Amino acid sequence: MTSLALGPSWLDPDYLLQTFGLVGLLIIVFAESGLLIGFFLPGDSLLFTTGLLVTTGKLDTPLWLVCILVVFAAVLGDQVGYLFGKKVGPSLFSRPDSKLFKQENVEKAHEFFEKYGPKSLVLARFVPIVRTFTPIIAGVSGMNYRSFVTFNVIGGTLWGAGVTLLGAALGNVAFVHQHIELILVAIVLVSVVPIAIEFLRARSKAKKNPSAPEGPGGPGQAPQRGGRHAKR
Repeated sequence: MTSLALGPSWLDPDYLLQTFGLVGLLIIVFAESGLLIGFFLPGDSLLFTTGLLVTTGKLDTPLWLVCILVVFAAVLGDQVGYLFGKKVGPSLFSRPDSKLFKQENVEKAHEFFEKYGPKSLVLARFVPIVRTFTPIIAGVSGMNYRSFVTFNVIGGTLWGAGVTLLGAALGNVAFVHQHIELILVAIVLVSVVPIAIEFLRARSKAKKNPSAPEGPGGPGQAPQRGGRHAKR
């Protein structure tokens, strides 16, 4: 398998899996799902590569077990992100920028959550960076916990097991092995398709209802506890 020459070697999925194995995979999935420090990690390509390595026998772990563990790590990561957001609250929006933290990423996730509501937890799973901050914003906004858990499990399963199974299904295809870098780049590009669809739908609705008011606080303001996603 060729290396993904799109960044430093320590972000290459093949290198990460060969070096840290399944445990490393689960830690990365957990971190990218809800810890602020995990937004730069290669979740999509890593899961795809994992499925590919399992089906070709290079990763000696049953596929069903890998999928279960990945889903568990993804769901748990979002749970931690939600609780962190609920504890930190609006102060997150006044945190200064640093090398690992950019206020812009929080604002994007906030706008995304405000626009799509609970289903953003499912859609965000397939969008790098946004998937890391969305559960945190859900906690900041005081989203109903039962609703959060439901959409968290759905999103974690579709993303964690879905991308891994896709890699396993294509693992024996010669074209995939010969063009692995192209495939991984395509995965990143395809990950934004759900958002493009939702954006077009929202734009179409806005044209039909130009006078429709924006949600509470508008997309550019920090969410408050007890907002429209809060438990009543």
